[in-house]
Amino acid sequence: MLGALLLLALCSLSPASAGKLLVVPMEGSHWLSMTEVLAELSRRGHEIVVVAPDNKILIKSSESYDLKTYPVPITKEEMQALMRSFGPRCFSEDPFPVRLWNILKDFRQSSSMFVASCRSLLYNEEMMKYIKESRFDAILTDPFNPCGQIVAVHFSIPSVFFMRGVPCALDIQAAQSPDPPSYVPRMLSLLTDRMTFSQRVKNYLLFLSESFMCGVAFSPFEDLASEFLGRPTTMAQLLSHGSVWLKRLDFAFDYPMPVMPNMVFIGGINCASKKPLSQ
Repeated sequence: MLGALLLLALCSLSPASAGKLLVVPMEGSHWLSMTEVLAELSRRGHEIVVVAPDNKILIKSSESYDLKTYPVPITKEEMQALMRSFGPRCFSEDPFPVRLWNILKDFRQSSSMFVASCRSLLYNEEMMKYIKESRFDAILTDPFNPCGQIVAVHFSIPSVFFMRGVPCALDIQAAQSPDPPSYVPRMLSLLTDRMTFSQRVKNYLLFLSESFMCGVAFSPFEDLASEFLGRPTTMAQLLSHGSVWLKRLDFAFDYPMPVMPNMVFIGGINCASKKPLSQ
């Protein structure tokens, strides 16, 4: 699985020689899964530059890549408090409407922080000049925080998405993949692809509510992207420019779903170096 992923990533850079890869990561567990790939790409001779805000928490310097930071108006303590607040929400046993409302509030709070951080990057003249002059072959980024994709679209750099999922099936919409709500469970529903009639109704109602939820969560990013790119831009339009989707899913642990040819399932990539569980 790891070999197939690396082959695909290398092909997106250059078929014959080492390439230059810009990485605009997402903080937290998203980043921890990505480091395995960066280490292997570095061993194969690729030049990697990671761009991160100066309030980074888990993103550290490494021999595998060159780390460049930019100032943001959010302190490291504020970011840590935000990340810690997600834990109790994930394991909450509140009724579904309550959990949904709390998650929506978390989305709004985190979105405002990430947008402020992204604005600091996009309007950092020194950093943007460096990215332009470096002539990167590709950008590796997590679309949950679409800042990297805004940079990719602005400089017309091919982007490779590395992700677990995007709320409201925005990844499916952007890639124009089939996504029938009667069969494909929505994120946060806790349903599987085998649903009773009542569960399908619940799933469909959640599908109808997604436009409102993601409108609240991602509209600040859409406003920022539209402002910076100089044209009206939605999240789906922004992500539609992605060249390859590397999805940390696996049909053995999730469920079968329609996918497009540029979507590759890499479930378990973050467990590559772990020891097998004892009996």
